[in-house]
Amino acid sequence: MFVLVTFLPRNAKIRSADKSSAIQGTVRKVHYSFADGTEMVEEYSTETGVILRRAWKLRSDLLQKDDWEIELGEPMPKTLQKNAMLLSEASTEPFLSKRITRNAIEWRIRNLPYPLCTYTITCDGETRTITVRTSNKKYFKKIVIPEFQRCNFPPTQEDLTVRHQNQTLIISYKKPPILIEMEKAVLVELQNVETIEYDNIKCEDLLKGLIGQ
Repeated sequence: MFVLVTFLPRNAKIRSADKSSAIQGTVRKVHYSFADGTEMVEEYSTETGVILRRAWKLRSDLLQKDDWEIELGEPMPKTLQKNAMLLSEASTEPFLSKRITRNAIEWRIRNLPYPLCTYTITCDGETRTITVRTSNKKYFKKIVIPEFQRCNFPPTQEDLTVRHQNQTLIISYKKPPILIEMEKAVLVELQNVETIEYDNIKCEDLLKGLIGQ
């Protein structure tokens, strides 16, 4: 379960967090430390301004250790997983991944060979989730959308598009204006964060490009 309630309003939490930042290659990495002990890492593309990865470091009193939970993007580097046991799923099992584009949130569920007419995809405005089910009862998944929970946005069917190709179900949801504004507000806040710069990339120039998207 990702930290959601303590992140409302999100921008206020971002402003009060201790932040550090570095640009290396085509990626800007930002580390956040919050008052409750929670940490977050985000990575942004310096070429497109789109977020590539977000992960939370959650403290577990029961296990008495810190665990990284991936919210968006590929798994974290092994240096952040040194205390974690890596589990691999069967290559034939359905696998859900998520990415953010400039205009949409996209989910891909791989290893689903059934034709498009098999799937029913519905939005639940109350729980801020998307549910995927098949008529043959072979697959069911409720997808939580943390971004919509943070900005209190109820998703609707009108902005949802679905396609199927190469045994992959691809679900896209058009970003609502409130989410776009929240993303821009975070980038504005990051202008004040001291950033280690590599490869002669100027942080101010980068942020101007990101905010102007």
